[in-house]
Amino acid sequence: MNQRRDAWYWAMYDWANSGFATSVMAGFFPIFLKEYWSSGGDVALSTFRLGNANGGAALVIAILAPALGAIADRRGGNKTFIGLFATLGIVATAGLYFVNQGDWPRAIAFYVIGAVGFAGGNVFYNAMLMRIAPRHRWDIVSARGFALGYLGGGLLFALNVGMVLEPHWFGLADLRQAVRVAFLTVAVWWAIFALPLLVFVDEARPSDVRWGRAVGEGMRELRDTFRRIRRLKPVWTFLLAYWLYIDGVNTIIAMAVDYGLSVGLNANALIIALLLTQFVSFPSAIVFGRIGARYGARRGIAIAIAVFAGATFWAMFIRSAFDFYSIAVVIGLVQGGIQSLSRSYYARLIPAGLAAEFFGFYGVVGKASAVLGPFLVGWIALLTHNPRYAIGAIIFLFAVGGAMLATIPEPKQVVHLSR
Repeated sequence: MNQRRDAWYWAMYDWANSGFATSVMAGFFPIFLKEYWSSGGDVALSTFRLGNANGGAALVIAILAPALGAIADRRGGNKTFIGLFATLGIVATAGLYFVNQGDWPRAIAFYVIGAVGFAGGNVFYNAMLMRIAPRHRWDIVSARGFALGYLGGGLLFALNVGMVLEPHWFGLADLRQAVRVAFLTVAVWWAIFALPLLVFVDEARPSDVRWGRAVGEGMRELRDTFRRIRRLKPVWTFLLAYWLYIDGVNTIIAMAVDYGLSVGLNANALIIALLLTQFVSFPSAIVFGRIGARYGARRGIAIAIAVFAGATFWAMFIRSAFDFYSIAVVIGLVQGGIQSLSRSYYARLIPAGLAAEFFGFYGVVGKASAVLGPFLVGWIALLTHNPRYAIGAIIFLFAVGGAMLATIPEPKQVVHLSR
């Protein structure tokens, strides 16, 4: 096994699937849902629909992730699960091309399926970190994955932005066709760049345990895992803190463009701001990996939480595209860092030999947190018809999550836990 080679191939999967997070989830889907698939409708209602779509997709993963993680530990084959979920996401993303104007229910259905494929694959992708890199390189390798994700997702997003701003350069009829073709490019990009991980990374062959038995044992393992987590106070406290602060991060990523449209900003300006965030996030994720290695992952996470809370407060008062650009740069400085350091910090807290099982819970918490935030923003927008109140509610999640994180000590030793 060539660990350095496999670590690069592993990181390339972040490059592969980040196009969904940038071009679809954060970029063009919110715009197309509001202005094409829900054209002529109430602005607050389309925000409500988007919030429910994001929350619904997260809820599905929250239900599936722990069981799938336990099964993967029993039977092995993280790459198999990554491949299955990637295929689901790729097919659903391509399906958005075929959704006609006004057909928002079908658009949301494809979007939810694609989001499940994206998030489900990441449960097993995260679990591979402990197997493809030595402990002392977890911060750096984790940060590399996010950095490549931001770079790859940003490059594809830049191409898609060019297609939308100047469709005739690409032989496209208009902006609407350009956005629909952008969904296809995301699917193709995801499929091509997932291959290095799926084909070349070495992984132990799955055991010959039957699927039925693996499911039964996995569900029993799930129950036992919950009990084990409850016995590990630092793990339990971190998962609660992570549930809150990453909720704020995920909600901002998913709802930022919709928020900008709701307060009257131009769609093209919002797209450019997202592109700016991607390229700022690329070097910043690398820097945060170094911060974690030198000063401790918890300290790096705390810095990022404080910056996110401040940026969210600032967002309540934006009036111009320049304000949105400025916030995009600030968020880009910490977005990759908070994600990569959270993953490597958690890897240090959990017991050796139970990576997929415990990362199944990590995936659950991450995706369950993405349930609360979008629902919260959607409902407040619908009830108050004031998107500024809706976005401001996210500050509470950062404040409480940061306070809980402060109570956890930096882990010093590998955790061992009997079954």
